[in-house]
Amino acid sequence: MRYLTSILAALSLVFSSLLFAQLPTDLDATNIVTSSDKAMRGESSYSEATMEIIRPDWTRAMSMKSWTKGTELSMVLVTAPAKDKGSASLKRQREMWNWVPNIERVIKIAPSMLSQSWMGSDFTNDDLINQSSIVVDYHHKMIREDSFDDVDVWVIDAIAKQNAPVVWTKVRLWIAKENHLQRKVEFFDEFEDRINVMQTFDIKQMGGRLLPTKMEMLPVDKKGHKTVITTHQAQFDFKIGDDFFSLSQMKSLRE
Repeated sequence: MRYLTSILAALSLVFSSLLFAQLPTDLDATNIVTSSDKAMRGESSYSEATMEIIRPDWTRAMSMKSWTKGTELSMVLVTAPAKDKGSASLKRQREMWNWVPNIERVIKIAPSMLSQSWMGSDFTNDDLINQSSIVVDYHHKMIREDSFDDVDVWVIDAIAKQNAPVVWTKVRLWIAKENHLQRKVEFFDEFEDRINVMQTFDIKQMGGRLLPTKMEMLPVDKKGHKTVITTHQAQFDFKIGDDFFSLSQMKSLRE
């Protein structure tokens, strides 16, 4: 009887350990999201990419370059096609602007404009320019373990903080356990309706980092609509001054 009791106690301890070790805490979830954000951008970053906007009756492509420094500074420049060339977007801390060279006008992006489409794509201004907000403007909750594209992932909910200047009330992330890359992201509005789904593929070594080189954004209720961003070149962790991220620089950037 004493032997049986010992076995049962040992099994109870094992099962208890498995139960409590089953999922990381919400604090761990925040650390994972932060690590994921850093894995994608580094201390600074530069990339060259192609964006393809796909619709049922037509497809449009554009080329762009982007720069980031930390989580508060970013710039995106459109380099092709000719009619969009020179268009740019800038983020400095909480402020964002678009430069439209055809009319030589700087448009400040008000919070109400964050949900608007960026250059006619399925990405919003918030998605493309205000990416770092997933760390600072959301609480994070560990949901479950899962798999995506044959990769083990953590599923984490990011819930918008009260009065945070963001579009999405909830963002659900599938983050790879091995390298903390974001493999799938679902975006929910204030009614908790799922609006967009982003998926990433073609993981490659680029600029000394492992990153997904193909990103697809699909609107849930728009059949045949999709936007694909393919990264062709990337560099990380180089010196770049804060003054590069200025309105004057945004207006003067060239290919």
